Amino acid sequence: MKCTQSNCFLLSVTLLFWIAIASCWLPCVVAQDEVTVKPVDAASYQKVVAKAIRYLENNQAADGSFSAQLGPAVTAMCTTALLENRVPMSSPAIQKGLGYLQGFVQSDGGVYAPNSNLRNYETSVAVMCFAAANKDGRYDKTIRNAIDFQKRIQWDDAEGHTTSSPFYGGQGYGKHKRPDMSNTSYFLDALKAAGEDASSEAVQKAVVFMSRAQNLPTEFNDQEFAVQVAADDRGGFIYTPVGEGETKVVENGGRTPEGGLRSYASMTYAGLKSFLYAGLSKDDVRVRSAKDWISRHYDLKTNPGMGLQGLYYYYHVFAKALDANGDRWIKDADGKQHNWRADLVDEFEAKQQASGAWTNEADRWYEGDPNLVTSYCLLALQYCHPDKDK
Repeated sequence: MKCTQSNCFLLSVTLLFWIAIASCWLPCVVAQDEVTVKPVDAASYQKVVAKAIRYLENNQAADGSFSAQLGPAVTAMCTTALLENRVPMSSPAIQKGLGYLQGFVQSDGGVYAPNSNLRNYETSVAVMCFAAANKDGRYDKTIRNAIDFQKRIQWDDAEGHTTSSPFYGGQGYGKHKRPDMSNTSYFLDALKAAGEDASSEAVQKAVVFMSRAQNLPTEFNDQEFAVQVAADDRGGFIYTPVGEGETKVVENGGRTPEGGLRSYASMTYAGLKSFLYAGLSKDDVRVRSAKDWISRHYDLKTNPGMGLQGLYYYYHVFAKALDANGDRWIKDADGKQHNWRADLVDEFEAKQQASGAWTNEADRWYEGDPNLVTSYCLLALQYCHPDKDK
């Protein structure tokens, strides 16, 4: 059509009309997103963290320990929680905590209580604590010896388990005589804290074990439970692939009608975090499938699959995994966007006791102990700092 003065005028008026409509509509879209995906409330964050720090500082034993009846692990976690939340190294609580922990360094390099069945777990959290405090290299040797010890007790050929074995690459509690997801996840945390390269033999062995604990039939996992996985459990994780596999989900014996094993959140976040720490690409099918499971089961009122059991351990791995993933927002099963950091801070603020502590009424895995649970919360909160929420 030839552009006459008349129709050019009409075209200009029409264009201006639609520009005006768009300028009215776009702010509404932004406003809706801002309501849906709100930022971390800095004042709430600071208040919650300050109360929790004060609680731990006021509830440390004279010898520097926290909940000594549970072994050295809680002391390591509480001390790390203080360090990671910007309490200075010169703090008496940190100095006493580190001094207490050093008393558990063993001649084989591990850091654990004598005759402990929790050698990998206790050493892992001790390595993370010493690494957080290792600003001047004073713990270099302690960390190196501890990691060497952990590599020696990793399930592999030395214990008669080749790459075809579901034991291969895992870590576990001594009393169960088999590896599990939780211990292997802590081992990878320790390796990362110690500066181990993601391509190292120990890390890649652990990936073999982790891949077999995922409810996902791939070239990396031919376990029967993975082949029988139900659609809703696909991409999530169980507790261990050893034997017929084991999940901690209690409902219906942890089994699906298809004969598979139920996935649950705390191990799924631990698995995602471990894959990312091990250098797997976000495009890797194992990573994508874990994130898909997480999106379908986004919830902070419960540990999905477990109810209230292990809720605070779940909060800890939830924050650590999502920080490692790098996404600020998660879209849930209904398509709603969530700022996971803001959601978690809100949950902590609502659940925090007047003392500054947290405890779990479902007292499983020692979550009735306020020192342990408060350390979980502070360790999670370091990943929710308002400076990260940008």
